[in-house]
Amino acid sequence: MAERPTGLKATKGIELLTWGTPNGVKASIILEELKAAYGKDYTWQGINIGENIQKEPWFTKLGPNGRIPVIVDHDQGGFAVQEGLAILTYLTRHYDPDHKFSFTDPLDISRAEQWMAWQHGGLGPMQGQANHFNRFAPERIAYGMQRYTGETERLVGILDNHLKDQEYLVGNKYSIADINSFGWVNALRFSGVDIDDFPNLKAWWERILARPAVAAGLSVPSRSPFGNDAYAQRLQDDKEFAEKEKTLRDQIQAAKEKYGYKYASP
Repeated sequence: MAERPTGLKATKGIELLTWGTPNGVKASIILEELKAAYGKDYTWQGINIGENIQKEPWFTKLGPNGRIPVIVDHDQGGFAVQEGLAILTYLTRHYDPDHKFSFTDPLDISRAEQWMAWQHGGLGPMQGQANHFNRFAPERIAYGMQRYTGETERLVGILDNHLKDQEYLVGNKYSIADINSFGWVNALRFSGVDIDDFPNLKAWWERILARPAVAAGLSVPSRSPFGNDAYAQRLQDDKEFAEKEKTLRDQIQAAKEKYGYKYASP
């Protein structure tokens, strides 16, 4: 068992403090992509959010919001960066000289910024609330269940439509704009949304999932059981889990019917 982190352990390069959440994998994926493209290695520590390590003073000194991921650039005097979007842009600004995962054209830069802002203000918060009301709230509140599952579906529909005629979010080039949303899309089934209902988005998810650096990034610090592929496999392998998930899906559907929910996007 790894020792509980109590502070930074590296003295050079990038040090990543993270956990295997949809936000956490943004940082580990881009770091693995930079490693594969440029040979830039990094150090990481697993911050178990269930133990509230991210709330400890040594951590909040680096990431005042008390959330993962956080990176520390030891080669820039120990400069710390919190928030996934900021980490993605910082790392490519400093360590992606050939712009393999970023852009030089000002309009493409703006397009990437727009999709990344869209995720931070929309998909992430709404899907996070769907997770809360569908799985973690102490009582099942039908309005919250249908409201946030439905809003997640609406936002996913926007991505699906945008990807109808292109392979990636900006300029048909895999970039930080895609990485920023990938972790959330990768957990849609866990959130109560069937990715099979969004074929363009599913094809995009499969293209990104097939990248070796993405597979490596999803394994830092360990592969989450909530990814679409792992979730689907568990439904097949674990009868008790499948029965519980069917009950949850029925509850979500009943909540939608109670409030007259009808899918629409945008």
